[in-house]
Amino acid sequence: MRLHAIVEDLETARDAVESGATVVQLRRKDSSTDELLEAGRLFPDLPATFVVNDDVEAAIRLAADGVHLGREDPGAERALEAGLMLGLSASSVAEAREAERRGAGYIGAGPVWPTPSKSDADPPIGLDGLAEICAAVTVPVVAIGGVDASNAADCIRAGAAGVAVIRAARDAAALRAAVDAAL
Repeated sequence: MRLHAIVEDLETARDAVESGATVVQLRRKDSSTDELLEAGRLFPDLPATFVVNDDVEAAIRLAADGVHLGREDPGAERALEAGLMLGLSASSVAEAREAERRGAGYIGAGPVWPTPSKSDADPPIGLDGLAEICAAVTVPVVAIGGVDASNAADCIRAGAAGVAVIRAARDAAALRAAVDAAL
């Protein structure tokens, strides 16, 4: 759970894993299930936990380890029935508690800071909001949103089990070093 690299392609995933990413999350917004299947067919061979973003059917068919769903995404029950690790998003304590109640194996909390990677992101929760979420649930919390090597350790010190990055996925070695130093 320490370092989630959220990627669109296999090359970036490989680079991130070689540099210390423990989870690779295939995220291709607006792709069909068939497109995700094609893009993700070699991901299960990577020596990391493999999670598919938003598409339970693709996660099942790719034999992924898990699926990450946003608050409005359907399929949590189906994912759990299929034995997938379920990640759910939360930007408040109430949402985090609800995610845990729904069976989340981990919670993606954020955005911690402003992020250009998601145009419809909620307002930033900051380190205080992250710490409140971490204290409110028993499942691991992964901080996301504006996280990079300069602030990843702050997320761990706030109680997060790990961090997730999109833009900084190619900087996985520095991120992993920062996370490990904070543990």
